[in-house]
Amino acid sequence: MTTAKRALIVDDSRSARVILCRMLEAYDLKVDAAESAEQALEYLRQNRPDVVFMDHLMPGMDGFQAIQAIKSNPDTATIPVMMYTSQEGELYVSQARALGAVGVLPKTVKPGDVSRVLYQLHLLPERRDGRSPLFDPDETPTALPERTERTPAALRTGAHRVEHAAPTQVGEVEVAVRNAIAPAMREYNAELRRYIAASMEVLTRKIAAEKPAAEALQHPVEPIVAPPAPSSTRWPLLLAVATIALIPTLVLAVLHQRTVESTRSLMQSNAHLASVVEEQQAQLAALQQAAKAAAAIPIATTTALSTNHLEPVPYGETPLAGKRLDRLREMIESLRTGGFKGRVRASTYTGEFCLIGNGIEGYSIAADDLPVKRCDLIGNPFDDSLTAAQRQSLSFANLATSVPQQTGNALSVEVANGGRSVAVPYPEGEALTRATAGEWNRIAAQNNRVEFVLELE
Repeated sequence: MTTAKRALIVDDSRSARVILCRMLEAYDLKVDAAESAEQALEYLRQNRPDVVFMDHLMPGMDGFQAIQAIKSNPDTATIPVMMYTSQEGELYVSQARALGAVGVLPKTVKPGDVSRVLYQLHLLPERRDGRSPLFDPDETPTALPERTERTPAALRTGAHRVEHAAPTQVGEVEVAVRNAIAPAMREYNAELRRYIAASMEVLTRKIAAEKPAAEALQHPVEPIVAPPAPSSTRWPLLLAVATIALIPTLVLAVLHQRTVESTRSLMQSNAHLASVVEEQQAQLAALQQAAKAAAAIPIATTTALSTNHLEPVPYGETPLAGKRLDRLREMIESLRTGGFKGRVRASTYTGEFCLIGNGIEGYSIAADDLPVKRCDLIGNPFDDSLTAAQRQSLSFANLATSVPQQTGNALSVEVANGGRSVAVPYPEGEALTRATAGEWNRIAAQNNRVEFVLELE
């Protein structure tokens, strides 16, 4: 009695395991199942199934990794592995076979596919009992017993009987052999028909995807004939050509859409820029008017507009008198000639000098080599004693008063006291301990000053 074949199904889907298990059990195969590749490898350490149906996508180790592990083990390398997965395509089938799989079964498998695979792997059980019909009492023809009964009698009757028995014996044996082979041939033909039917079912399903069902019914014999090689790849080729032809169309469509959006954006930007240009043109016209008015101002006046004029005041002199008065006259004349309209601000600032003396006899500038620490006073008692009116001479006051009248109120002079705001810092810290009175007073002379500042209306 032949031992039943055994199959192992490796799939994390319970429904997929049940469907394939029922199909295999219909062919008298014993079926074991594993929910993961790791569980399947553990099973193969103790068992040797005749075939393994392997899923591809599973938690942990996938189907391809499991095939590599099975084929790398000498004890399990000879076990045929059939991929049982939803993955498809010629590239996937090539990868599976390159790793050692014998083929790929889809998850939507049909009994005809299973039958075809089992026939290819020689796993279907032998339907015959293994004995020749020649020795089967039920299958043996009646002519054979007659031959066996007559043969001994013929041998006993002598030569005449033997001569006539020889041709008769040959004919009966031929008939017996033919009758004995006939049941085997019928069984073989039945098996062949089942195999052809399974193959036809697979081919019909493939052809149905390419041809209408009506054409398949009109030519039922055509699936038996092997189709030409190009027909199996015609549709993928056409699909690839259509895809390649579609790519430039999609690219052009995207580029056209982007061009339209860019054009719309540029039109909006141009409209905005046009409004900005109009505003700038208006501002430019105003600036040109101002430039024309400023063109009449001499270079000296332009320099005066951009720079503050500083005039030093020696210790003991009235701030707004002497050279400061002369400087103011020059500025008024230059500004009036250039058509300047605005105000001249004369600000006085007090410097702190290194002095010797006392409050009774008075103070004077200390000698240059005297250390600053030995000065009797650091300050400016002369300037501190002046009132606001005493800080400018009578001539300076008269000039400041007459300027608006002489220029038709285009120019005016304003006097201000800036206090002790320094323009140049005095020595401090360690530098102060080494400083002399000469160094200190040179700095004080720069800070004791009058600044003329022009202010436009």
